[in-house]
This record gives sequence, C-alpha cells and structure tokens, in this order.
Amino acid sequence: MPLNIRRRASNTEHALTDSSLLNRIYSNRGISSAEELDYQLSKLESFHSLTGIDSATELLWQSLVGKEKVLIVGDFDADGATSSALAKLVLSRLGMTVDYLVPNRFDYGYGLSPELVEVAKEMSPDLIITVDNGISSIAGVEAAKEAGIKVLVTDHHLAGDELPQADAIVNPNQPGDEFPSKNLAGVGVVFYVLLAFRALLREKQWFDSSGVTEPNLAHYLDLVALGTVADVVPLDKNNRILVEHGLKLIRAMKCRPGILELLKVAKRDPSKIKSTDLGFAVGPRLNAAGRLDDMGLGIECLLSESKEKSIEYAQILHSLNTDRQQVEQEMQDEALAQIESMSFDNQEQSVSLCLYEPHWHQGVVGLVASRLKERTYRPCIVFANADEAYIKGSGRSVKEVHIRDALALVDAKQPGLIDKFGGHAMAAGLSLRKDKFEDFKRAFDDAVQQILGDSIMEDVVETDGALMPQEYQLASAELLSSAGPFGQGFAEPAFDDVFKVLNQRIVGENHLKLTLEKEGCPKPISAIAFRVDPVQWSQPVSNIRAVFRPDINDYYQKELQLIITHLEPV
Repeated sequence: MPLNIRRRASNTEHALTDSSLLNRIYSNRGISSAEELDYQLSKLESFHSLTGIDSATELLWQSLVGKEKVLIVGDFDADGATSSALAKLVLSRLGMTVDYLVPNRFDYGYGLSPELVEVAKEMSPDLIITVDNGISSIAGVEAAKEAGIKVLVTDHHLAGDELPQADAIVNPNQPGDEFPSKNLAGVGVVFYVLLAFRALLREKQWFDSSGVTEPNLAHYLDLVALGTVADVVPLDKNNRILVEHGLKLIRAMKCRPGILELLKVAKRDPSKIKSTDLGFAVGPRLNAAGRLDDMGLGIECLLSESKEKSIEYAQILHSLNTDRQQVEQEMQDEALAQIESMSFDNQEQSVSLCLYEPHWHQGVVGLVASRLKERTYRPCIVFANADEAYIKGSGRSVKEVHIRDALALVDAKQPGLIDKFGGHAMAAGLSLRKDKFEDFKRAFDDAVQQILGDSIMEDVVETDGALMPQEYQLASAELLSSAGPFGQGFAEPAFDDVFKVLNQRIVGENHLKLTLEKEGCPKPISAIAFRVDPVQWSQPVSNIRAVFRPDINDYYQKELQLIITHLEPV
C-alpha cells in the first residue's frame, strides 16, 4: 500500500527560538508564543482548581496527626507503579505509616474491587488511597466504607454515570472539575495531591513544629515523567513541564536508582535520555511485571535505595520483558493468521476487529490489539480467558473512534452484554461472558459504525515536510534532541522526502542500512530502517520515499543518521 503522507499544516512561522528549524516544528504543533515553551515549574497549573483537593488534604492531615495506617491501592501498569512509589516515598518521608497493595490482574482484575478490599482488611488500614484507579470502583469503595475504612480516590480515567461514595475524589476528569489540564496521568494527579498536602502542612506550620524537613517534591519528578510518558497521555504544556524536569533529574543521575538500572539494561545512556526512551525502554520493562507476574516487582525497583537491589530488580524486569516479547510475538502471529483472509476494503464489511483465543495470555492482549490496530487501522479488541465463564479484552483505537464511547454505546443499547468496562479515547478494557462474545462482536461493530457516521478511517503518516539541504547535518539532530519533550499529542519531529539510493544492505536479520543522496547536500547521508521485509529490500532500488527523523550515530564517531520509520521504492 502506498504511503499516505500528510504534511502538518504549516502555520505562520513564529520567531519562537533562534532556530528556523525549531520554529517550523513548534509552529506545526500550534505553538504561537514563547510563553508556551516556558517550562519553569512556576508555570504549572495550580492545584486549587482541582475538585475535592481540600477534602483530600484534610483526610491526609487526619491520618498524619492520628498516626493512622495508610494503604495505597495501585494499578498494575507503569503509571500505577510510579503513582504507588511516589505516594509511598513522600508520605513515608513525612512520618506516616504507609503500605501498598496492587491487585494481581489474573486474580482480582483492575481497581479497588470488593474482593481486593477483603485482602486489604487483613492489613488493617484506616485510609485507602487509590492511585491511577478508583473512579469506577463503586462496589469496592462501598465495601471499604462498610468495613470502616476511609477512602481517597485519586484517578485520571473518565468517570461513568455514577461516582463512588468515597470520602474524597481527586480526578481532573470528574464532572464539574475546572482544572485546566485534563491530561494528567495517574502519577500526575498524585503529585498534585502531594503538592496540596505540603501546602496545607506549611499553612499549619507543621514542618516547624514537627522537626520534619519539608520535602522538595521536584526531586520526585523522575517518577512523574516516567508514568506520564509510559501511560501515553497527551503532552499538553502542563505535562511537558512535568516531563521536562523529570528528564533533567535522570540526565543528571539524580533520579531513583531503579530508573537508572532499567535504562542500563535497556542499553540507554541516562545522560542522553529523551522522553521516547521512557516510553520505549523503561515503561515496557516495568509493565512486564504487571503483565506476566506481579507489579510489586516494579514498585520495589522504583522504591529501592540500594544500587545492588536496583540492579537485581532491573534484571528480573528485563528478563520478564524478554518473555513478554516472545509471548506477544506468538500471539500476534496467530492473530494475523486469523485475519489474513479478511479484507477491509468493502465498506459493508466490519469496521472493527474483535479476536479471541482461549489460550492467549491475558496480560498481553492489549499489546497485540495495538499491533493489529496499526496493521489494519481500525479499532481492535483482543480477548483471552479470565476464568471458566468470563473473558477479558483490551482494546486500542484509531483517532476517528473514541473506544470508551463505543463501549458505553454498546452498554446503553444492550445492558448486561458487557460485564465491566472503562478506559480512554484510544484504549479501553472490558470483561464479558464467554458465550456473549459473538453478540458483543456485532454490537461493537455497530457502535463503531454509528460513531463514524459518514466519516472514514484513514491511516495517515503526518510529517513536518522536507528538510532543507543545509539542515542535513549533525547539528540538526543535536538541536532536535535537545528540544521537546515530545510524545503523545506533541509529536516527535518527522520529515519526508525522496532520496537516491547509493547503497543498501540488510544488517542483523531484518534491518536495512542505506547510504542516500539528496540534491543540494554536500555529502552522502547515512540511514537505517528497522524491522523491514528482508526479502523485499534485498532487491536493489534506485530511489525511495521515506519518513524519517534525524538522529545521532555515535558508535564510532558522531555523525548524522536518519532513522527511517516508513519507506517505499519510487
């Protein structure tokens, strides 16, 4: 299929920096003033506009002065792990008695469920704090309250029609909340709660009277940056501030020892880290614990103060990630075999994809759904057995279809078909009875079709256009590397152009090494494309059209190298 490239609308180029290249990049992302690139911590949105923040800090104050036991209930992904570690580190630093509990996804599923409350009761907490979950835990919160346990919900997921009857809820996406940035990850919400709590303690002059040194919360932004990037939330200005300062800590080697060791096992240089390294190197290794084993391993890695223990945990997580990659590849191969004969060109056929195999791994279905979505460019949900009667699915969507809205539409039209569901615009999870899979498959496709209406799903690769001949130099790659942070909603710079191929060869098993020529450039350009079809690209071609990003190859000596993400012969 030919590349479908759309160059970002080139707004009037604003003089935002001294670089015309960066000005072009930022203008293409809607930046029109230098103020939007001011990432000082003082520019963070205030916590005062968060609904429920005063009730939340009052609960924490009662627990502090009453010497109550606090239990953090997290989620089993990187956002949940960083949220749990952040809350435990800071609250313990204040002298509070804090423990954590993360549900094993295979035994308890997501969030604060009544079954998990039974486990929590054995730990005798006075206060439960949910992090990165809780907004949909109606029954779980009720069970905790009946057991005499206070509950503070901190979450960022979209709320349903009913809110849990917690003692306090902090979630920028709950109805009526006026906090300007709706894109905080779970760890970002926890950070804001801790900011507000510290402000309350200052107001009460507690630090002076207690002798406890006031914590510098900026020292914990490495955790906030990791959870924010790994959860793929949009990097609006507020999130870019949080991520930028977290990256600075990591580059200066002032971050959690576990983060440093995870970077090392992933063969990333901490001093040169970019936001994408958190998303593609550290995040997956943390997530592997929750997918295949117990997220407690990931949390302990982040909590560890010991270099030796951090190395040990990082090695375990790296090994789990290797196992995860193998399981994912096997499942992906089976899934692709299922859809090989499917054609999505006929508009009368399905506009969505739902697949289920009893033996598939419940912890990996979301990753497979993501790969299938990329391959077919339509909303995909992949299911695996939860128990004898129920299956659990994880879905990924395309920009034209809000997948949680699609599930809500199914639930509204056919109440009881879905057992439980939740999520975001681009990702969601659900469970349903095994014998209802075919009914759900049809209902979900109808819902997607209704949301689409007359619009069509179009897989488009967006770029920042072509580089100028004089911009094909190492300095451009270094400049882009120092810019950002880039991520979801604030895309990493990508360019497209047509090149003459001077030399090509397959390296490794399936990587394509190229030497390219571009008119106006004084010397040949080095490039590499990863995971290509070695059979196709063993045949020599004269010219290619490529989408790429300038990068730094410092294997022997520093030189410009284009990282090609999409290419085709022309």
